[in-house]
Amino acid sequence: MKPPLIVGNWKMNRTPAEARVLAEALVRRLGGDIPAEVVICPPFTALSVVADALQDSDLLLGAQNMHYAKSGAFTGEISPVFLKELGCSYVILGHSERRQFFGETDDLVCRKLRAAREFGLAPIVCLGESAAVHDAGHTMQVIEAQFQGSILPTFPDCPGLTIAYEPIWAIGTGRTAQPEQVAEVHRFLRELAARHAGPACTDGLRIIYGGSVTPENVDRLMANPEIDGVLVGGASLNPDSFARICRFELAARNPE
Repeated sequence: MKPPLIVGNWKMNRTPAEARVLAEALVRRLGGDIPAEVVICPPFTALSVVADALQDSDLLLGAQNMHYAKSGAFTGEISPVFLKELGCSYVILGHSERRQFFGETDDLVCRKLRAAREFGLAPIVCLGESAAVHDAGHTMQVIEAQFQGSILPTFPDCPGLTIAYEPIWAIGTGRTAQPEQVAEVHRFLRELAARHAGPACTDGLRIIYGGSVTPENVDRLMANPEIDGVLVGGASLNPDSFARICRFELAARNPE
């Protein structure tokens, strides 16, 4: 079994100078044993300085997005080759903000997923439903459609895959999905993966939760064995808060 995965997504926050200070603070606070694999995803402009700050630590570097092409006439885009050379181990793909504000489709996310696999980046593919879909009771239909469009064409030939369930209605709203709700979606995703690839191919699959994760709710979330980690937004910008999330109460983690 892989260890839990804690991902800090800084989004469009922190200049390179500010990012260095934050990364160095995280390294100081997260020294020693932690019960999880921890990934820091700063803006593109801060990847280099954060990579330097993390160099002698156990923390890993990730990117918030990437293009599917190795190179070419794609003004303003970032190649997976660039990310790999900067020291990235992970990349977030299909985040709800990319889908909502930049029109990213399941097909585009799938092309990026193929490229991440090709160039040796571990992909974190985000899926999630809107408030309207959630309130109408259609969560599973939307999750299945996103899985089929974003992931299935490359599955199971995608080692190191992580799926991040991030209900849009819980991102930055302070409204957190209950662990039981999250676990239901995670079980559904595991069943989908097993149905299409067989149980043996899903052993290394991690399914994590993103949506207003805080030090106050992380223990309850991580106590559920269906939840393999968390994708953290705002709380990852505070070194004390993020360190507490990374040091969730492992003793609380037990089977239902």
